[in-house]
Amino acid sequence: MIKYIKRYWYFALLAPLFMLGEVVSDLLQPQFMSKIIDDGVLGINNGGVGNLDIVINTGILMICVVFGGAVCGILSGVFAQLCGQKFAHDLRSDCFKRIMNLSLEQTYEFSTGSLITRITNDITQIQNLLSMMIRGFVRTMALFVGGVACMLMLDISFGIILGCALPFVIIFIFFFLKKAKPEYEKLQERLDNLNSIMQEDVSGARVIKAFVKEDDEIKRFDKANKNLSKVQLFVLRLFSYMNPISNLILNFTIISVIYVGGINISNDIGITTGSIIAAVTYTSTILGALLRMANLFQTWSRAQVSVFRVNQVLNCLPVINDGEFDGNTTIKGKIELKNVSFAYPDSPGVNVLENLNLVINPGETIGILGSTGSGKSSLINLFPRFYDCTEGEVLIDGANVKDYKLDSLRSKIAIALQKSELFSTTIFENITWGREDATLDQVKKVAKIAQAKDFIEAKEDSYFTMVLEKGMSLSGGQKQRINIARTILKDSEIIIFDDATSALDLKTESLLYKALEKEYNDTTKIIIAQRIASVKNADRIVVMDKGKIVDVGSHSELINGSKIYQEIYNSQLKGGGSDE
Repeated sequence: MIKYIKRYWYFALLAPLFMLGEVVSDLLQPQFMSKIIDDGVLGINNGGVGNLDIVINTGILMICVVFGGAVCGILSGVFAQLCGQKFAHDLRSDCFKRIMNLSLEQTYEFSTGSLITRITNDITQIQNLLSMMIRGFVRTMALFVGGVACMLMLDISFGIILGCALPFVIIFIFFFLKKAKPEYEKLQERLDNLNSIMQEDVSGARVIKAFVKEDDEIKRFDKANKNLSKVQLFVLRLFSYMNPISNLILNFTIISVIYVGGINISNDIGITTGSIIAAVTYTSTILGALLRMANLFQTWSRAQVSVFRVNQVLNCLPVINDGEFDGNTTIKGKIELKNVSFAYPDSPGVNVLENLNLVINPGETIGILGSTGSGKSSLINLFPRFYDCTEGEVLIDGANVKDYKLDSLRSKIAIALQKSELFSTTIFENITWGREDATLDQVKKVAKIAQAKDFIEAKEDSYFTMVLEKGMSLSGGQKQRINIARTILKDSEIIIFDDATSALDLKTESLLYKALEKEYNDTTKIIIAQRIASVKNADRIVVMDKGKIVDVGSHSELINGSKIYQEIYNSQLKGGGSDE
């Protein structure tokens, strides 16, 4: 965290310097008041005769010092906020960059809700601590040290009284802080849980409504909310005891100062009424500084938890790292699997893909068919290195994918997923997401291929129609077609459709693939599907079962020679003509 503060060291330095000016102003006030009372009102040094000029002149000086202190305080606050805001901006930006570069397994390990909490609430806690440290800490320490020094200058007996009171206040403060610290860890964990539920329920609103589960989700959220509130209330209740106890000690100390001061005045040993009033003010200042220090330590305790959580993100190195190869090859669009096996990181040793060998030639259209859980999506995750295979090699254009720079590798591959992720912007910007320099004519061309042109141009704002969050304003088929148009526009060597046409009717799907084959005949195309109608016109069809490639061939070859393919065919097409 220090490196982020170093960037704005000048703000971090100016803030406490100006704060010292405000503290000096505060410490001088009791001295001025003492002079006004003793010399201006009581006339102790003038035979008991007051002096109005002293009252006026000292009062004017007092106002000037207060004004100067106010200016210093404002400037201190401005510089502290500048430092805090810029620090938080840089830290939040770096955290987000790190999150964007994390591998999928690492993102899932943190959970979406936790990452949201870390990049928002946790960084805000650290920012608050920084602002308090460079401003509040200096003020508190300066008031404490300066107040003690001024008390001792007034009379040593006042210092003794203060010395007796301070240990009690310090003991109580540290007791409450020790009790509160572990609760802050629980607080952030329960906030993670609350954010996760919120994120799930907002994104899954249609499913919740379709199954009439609103009440159940409200109860689930309410339970998480109560768990969060329970911890918050415990901490608040804990610190609610601290202020009354500290105020009790403060009042006893003030009474003791007045009592001892009164005795000293009676004994005529150099204590004045103004000195007692000044001592009372300094006592309040010193003990008030301790309470503010307690609040500072409270913020410190909570921010410590946040610092740890943010550092977990910043120090989490991606498990998928760049190679050195820039992707410049003479072969375009070739994929080769050599003895590839794969197990997900959370289930080591449990292979979902087993000893796969396959060559996909440039410009070839390959269908990958298999039942749910056969390993189809797991396989295509290895091509752009969303995951790395645990055994064997995946080659793209003759080079191992692990040797590629990630940007170079992923620029060769465009993927349309079954779940269409759209963004809250225009249809045009959604389609040009992977190719921002694309023209409107190019967008119209790919929209026509994706069978999206008609419904887009039927909208009032056509391609510049705004899409609601997660594409809520569009049907499933419309979202998939926009997603497919975006994939095609990327103009990559390899296009992968991972069940990306599941929401399309067979006629629309057929028109899409015919148009794609006509316009992108030289592009390698991989179509992953569960229905034969989606892949039967492919050059070759790869049949997968339980993580293995069991058959490879054209539709006619497989219908005569593959038992699994025949079973799928009979269940989908021959039996009543349904592909579902």
